Amino acid sequence: MAITAGGSLNSVPAAKQQTLATNYLDFTGTTDTTWAQQYLPDLMEKEAEVFGNRTISGFLSQVGAEESMTADQVVWSEQSRLHISLIGTVIVAGSTNGTFTVISDIDGNIAGDGFTVANHGVRTNDIVLISSAGIVTQCLVVDADTAVIQVEPYDKADLTGHATGASASRLLVVGSEYAKGTSYNDGNFAAATSRTPANEATFKSFSNKPIILKDYYEVSGSDASRIGWVEISTESGQGGYLWYLKAEADTRARFTDYLEMAMLESVVGSNSTVVDTSLGASADSGVGTQGLFDAISDRGNVTSGITGVNAATDLAEFDAILAEFDNQGAIEENMMFVNRATSLAMDDMLASMNSYGAGGTSYGVFNNSEDMALNLGFSGFRRGSYDFYKSDFRYLNDQATRGGINAAHTAAAIRGVFVPAGVSSVYDQQLGRNMKRPFLHVRYRASQTDDRRMKTWTTGSVGAATSALDAMQIHMLSERCLITQGANNFMLLN
Repeated sequence: MAITAGGSLNSVPAAKQQTLATNYLDFTGTTDTTWAQQYLPDLMEKEAEVFGNRTISGFLSQVGAEESMTADQVVWSEQSRLHISLIGTVIVAGSTNGTFTVISDIDGNIAGDGFTVANHGVRTNDIVLISSAGIVTQCLVVDADTAVIQVEPYDKADLTGHATGASASRLLVVGSEYAKGTSYNDGNFAAATSRTPANEATFKSFSNKPIILKDYYEVSGSDASRIGWVEISTESGQGGYLWYLKAEADTRARFTDYLEMAMLESVVGSNSTVVDTSLGASADSGVGTQGLFDAISDRGNVTSGITGVNAATDLAEFDAILAEFDNQGAIEENMMFVNRATSLAMDDMLASMNSYGAGGTSYGVFNNSEDMALNLGFSGFRRGSYDFYKSDFRYLNDQATRGGINAAHTAAAIRGVFVPAGVSSVYDQQLGRNMKRPFLHVRYRASQTDDRRMKTWTTGSVGAATSALDAMQIHMLSERCLITQGANNFMLLN
């Protein structure tokens, strides 16, 4: 029997110690950066997290601002202003009286939501202040049946001096006056006036609809069983040498961020010929949802101030923001999510006052816990009667998120938002009663049958087998929308 000896064996040692292709093992390549070398490298088994904590989500959930919903849309109503103040034109009609022609309310509404120029709320015998051209005159309303309100000055011969025809004139109701022995309806001075109705509260109704977000991760059964060289760690603190744990955790963390990013950036679709068709929606059903930035741009306040160029100028601009808050709901506690540059500008602004943190804050939104506020990365200060909690918002800084857009396109940058803290009282049309709700909160679809706040399930044959597929499929889904109540109390920094 013939025997053939094995060959290609390096039976003779080299004359000197050196690294050659013949004296070390290389399973993956021909460079000295591969793992299987003649000399054992100092292997750092821990994965380096060079981008730190990469997630941007979490604040809304940490303060408990999330609620379930069961319908295709959320409808809520916000009360109008309590007092009657109008914009219009003044006409000096004669030696004893004049007229004020209503154009809009002070928020610019001309029709809808209970207000029209003819249904202005001013009544006969009301005491009003009329202002224009730097002049303020107290008058008595003698006829208010139409959009043209007849008035008579109290202590002047007429309305001479007012800017006749100017559209920026204002009328403010401050009270009423009646003659002795009269009832409410027979105190009218003008014979032609009819019965003046009682004023009723008016509301503005708003709505938003949830969108369905999904993501997916898959790993084959073979790869799920592999052991890697490097010990990995996930955003949630898991660890091990199974690489799929890292990839799956990254997918989950990215999806969690998407849930918050979509609530910030989304807009309601109007391109029905394309977007609706792509999503299989009818033209009248609409797609998209209104996120925070769009809601503030649409119904709130926008400023380009606080730039960091000059601390004194920034302080004046900040005080202008306070003045606008005074014009709105005057919510005394506000949270500020700002990018790094704006945060530093505010620090410089406060440092120029040499009183950073003076007066203290109540930390009411954090259950009066300073520790909780600090753990969430907030810093508090007071200006005037307002408390502010400032936080650097990673989403506006990170080059891989909105920070990259801000840096590349400064003209379209979003530098931060002011969000009122606490709750507001609104009328819930589905429940049919007034409810206390956070100004900013997430609504997610949920019922006894299915909770879609953050739904995760696994299919395939790896782990608990559900199909013949030799893989693990991890599915993630959420159906949600953002409710921005009282957007007039919010401020967007662009």
